[in-house]
Amino acid sequence: MMPDRVSRLTYEHVNCAVIVAHPDDETLWAGGTMLMHPDSCWTVVTLTRKSDPDRAPRFHKALEHFKARGVMGDLDDGPEQRPLSVIEVQDAIMDLLPSDRLDLVLTHGPWGEYTSHKRHEEVSKAVRALRDSGRLTAGEIWMFAYDDKGGKRLPQPMIDADVYFRLPEPIWTEKRQIITEVYGFAPDSFEARATPRDESFWVLGKGK
Repeated sequence: MMPDRVSRLTYEHVNCAVIVAHPDDETLWAGGTMLMHPDSCWTVVTLTRKSDPDRAPRFHKALEHFKARGVMGDLDDGPEQRPLSVIEVQDAIMDLLPSDRLDLVLTHGPWGEYTSHKRHEEVSKAVRALRDSGRLTAGEIWMFAYDDKGGKRLPQPMIDADVYFRLPEPIWTEKRQIITEVYGFAPDSFEARATPRDESFWVLGKGK
């Protein structure tokens, strides 16, 4: 078991946001972190599926577990993964975020979490661009740090990430239940099998 590497990053974040491409990404890659810090004010922004009659209500039901508020966008999420411009994604994020000043932002890593989904990569690039341009002010930005070795395995936390910790058993159980019971993914689905027991993040600015 890897030792937790979060204690040196004192968690004092109050106004926090999770910015993701799809409803369920917030649970898969950062659900444990939100569950472990229920006193933070969490806002979850998902850039797609607002008009999805199945996924949208499940997203809002999931947020009840996190005691979070959520905002959904409706950017194209077709199977052909039509590329979106960085400006298009940036503008969508800023239109949905309730504030441009946050203590902590959690979002996708530069290469996504598995091979491959353009929307994950586009959201990561847009968040970085917003930070660099000054349109988004965040005390810290943590980017999901998972890797599937080019599709050769299920996504796993990256052991050399800046933040790495194992979820306590009750937190892990609730996180997986959100994926299987709220989002409705079958136990043998990719989402259920990929739900990580450990969570890891790159901290933007630490050489990233």
